[in-house]
Amino acid sequence: MKSFKLMTRRRKKRSSKSGLPPGSMIHIGEQRAEKVGIDLIDYDTDNFKSVSLENIKDAYPFRDSKTVSWINISGLHDIDIIQDLGNHFGIHPLILEDILNTDQRPKIEVYDNYLYVVLKMISFNPVSMKMEIEQVSLILGNNFVITFQEYAGDIFDPLRERIKLGKGRIRKNGSDYLLYAILDIVIDEYFLVLENLGDHIELLENLVIENPEKTIVSQIHKLKNELLMFRRNVWPLREVTNSLIREELPFVDESINPFLRDLFDHTVHVADSIDTYRDMTGGLLDVYLSNVSNRMNEVMKVLTIISTIFIPLSFLAGVYGMNFQVMPELRWPWAYFALWGFSAGGMLYYFRRKKWL
Repeated sequence: MKSFKLMTRRRKKRSSKSGLPPGSMIHIGEQRAEKVGIDLIDYDTDNFKSVSLENIKDAYPFRDSKTVSWINISGLHDIDIIQDLGNHFGIHPLILEDILNTDQRPKIEVYDNYLYVVLKMISFNPVSMKMEIEQVSLILGNNFVITFQEYAGDIFDPLRERIKLGKGRIRKNGSDYLLYAILDIVIDEYFLVLENLGDHIELLENLVIENPEKTIVSQIHKLKNELLMFRRNVWPLREVTNSLIREELPFVDESINPFLRDLFDHTVHVADSIDTYRDMTGGLLDVYLSNVSNRMNEVMKVLTIISTIFIPLSFLAGVYGMNFQVMPELRWPWAYFALWGFSAGGMLYYFRRKKWL
């Protein structure tokens, strides 16, 4: 219900943009009252600095610094902050419009002095069995990366810790490597989502085989919808990572191409796994219908056998129920037992010989 209400509000926001000129600053997403978070990490090989800023203007001096600066904006509901930041860093109004529109598909756009990348940060909620999707927009400049998130809190704490402790290559490379590291950690989270979805598919598979209840159908359809949404947000990311490798982009050094190729391979792996899970989920529905049909066939077989046994009994009962005075076997002491033995018993023996029982 919450997601339906959110989608309804977003449709209303999109309709409010009708007739406005391109680049109009309207936030399409969940409206909140809390203050927008502005976090800054600035580093080079020997130095590290991490602060939370009260004012977006405090981040402006880091645009032209020789160190690498990571400016993270948590919350898109304060349009003034996005507008001021865009004006100072020279971000095109259409890009600012896309940042505020949280219904964007993953894509990359190239400008003279920066790159714009948008993708989805996806996690899986095991309680509600639903995926939680948040849009992340990135601006890559000469010595800075700006990230825009819808909500406070993210999956980048391990990356921040690596920068702080100087682990790995990140402090030895520029802003392009920071962009790669952010994309890499987002895509790595997709594998955790796949793992949870795989466990859920395995659970449904056991239920379908052992106890195919009616509620399983709704769970299968729900899972198919989640996989469809997952695929819609991951599949275009192949084009994004491929463009980072193949195109000559400003501020992206060829030295990180091996890492970008690895990123592309991970994206393809995730997309292929999603398609595999979709096929498995469709197969679950077929298995469920097959099991239900088999159970129905078993019931019908029992009812058919019972009906078949009682057909000759009904016939004989009808014959010997006629009011004729002279009829054979009427006074035979074993007539009753012979009736059951030759009709019911004989038919059961015949069915067993035919392996119908």
